Amino acid sequence: MQNSKARPLPRPVVIAMPGNDQLADELATLLWLERGAATVRRFPDGESYVRIASPVGARTVLIVCTLDRPDDKLVPLLLLAKALREAGARSVGLIAPYLPYMRQDRCFQPGETISAQHVGAWISQCIDWVVTVDPHLHRIADLSQVYSVPSRVVHAAGSVAQWIRAHVREPLLIGPDEESAQWVGAVAKDAHAPFVVLSKARRGDRDVEVSVPDLERWRSHTPVLVDDIVSTARTMIETVGHLRRAGLAAPVCVAIHAVFAQTAFDDLRGAGAGEIVSCDTIRHPSNRIPLAAAIAASLRTLLPEGTARVGQRGRIP
Repeated sequence: MQNSKARPLPRPVVIAMPGNDQLADELATLLWLERGAATVRRFPDGESYVRIASPVGARTVLIVCTLDRPDDKLVPLLLLAKALREAGARSVGLIAPYLPYMRQDRCFQPGETISAQHVGAWISQCIDWVVTVDPHLHRIADLSQVYSVPSRVVHAAGSVAQWIRAHVREPLLIGPDEESAQWVGAVAKDAHAPFVVLSKARRGDRDVEVSVPDLERWRSHTPVLVDDIVSTARTMIETVGHLRRAGLAAPVCVAIHAVFAQTAFDDLRGAGAGEIVSCDTIRHPSNRIPLAAAIAASLRTLLPEGTARVGQRGRIP
């Protein structure tokens, strides 16, 4: 008589692209995943080389690769995903805490292309699902408009609010523009703090004008600037100047994604910012707010039932 009990699925495998080992290790611990290995390097002519060094046949595989400075990472990522499929992986998922190419979401001038759609299509051809943190959604209302595979968005608001509650005295949250109102409001609610939203006019990558309302009633508070992506930091630098001239304390600056292009971090510090902190979606010395637990919670809805655990504390519900 055959055993009717179904054979359990093997543990999922998590593989880190270069520079992503810390998050991969944390997820392996949180979700009881097996750590896999792969070689990712460049030939002398600059072309990418990948090789899988772990058994992945019939298994769910998670690639961890945050995609800041994406042009150096996309080709090896897509090659690795293809190699995993050829090696018999049951499914291939991508954990990209920072998701690039979301700004160019329409044609602003004749002759441009909508890069968000094209990059989303390229990635969707190679992976089965994607998990990211607070993507820059402006005219794109949902990731399904550019990614044809299932996606999960992890929201950093709760983790940011927890850090603010623990480290900032009498915080006043400040959103850099009208687009930020909804998620800055969410952080403020979780932090039990008031918030205001500024007006911003952007004339170019480094030409930003910020309008600040009357903040006299908040003079005793510590201003906390929160933005999703800090790249050139021009918006924060402009806002810091306004706040200091208004007599407020040196503001704490919080970035979800610490892109900090070129000298942006030093420029922001030199403009009079107080503490500068970020979530760890992109590795940077300012990282203070870990998101591995939040990412793991989202992953539980994508992994095959019964294949992941929470450390040694039992099965995920």
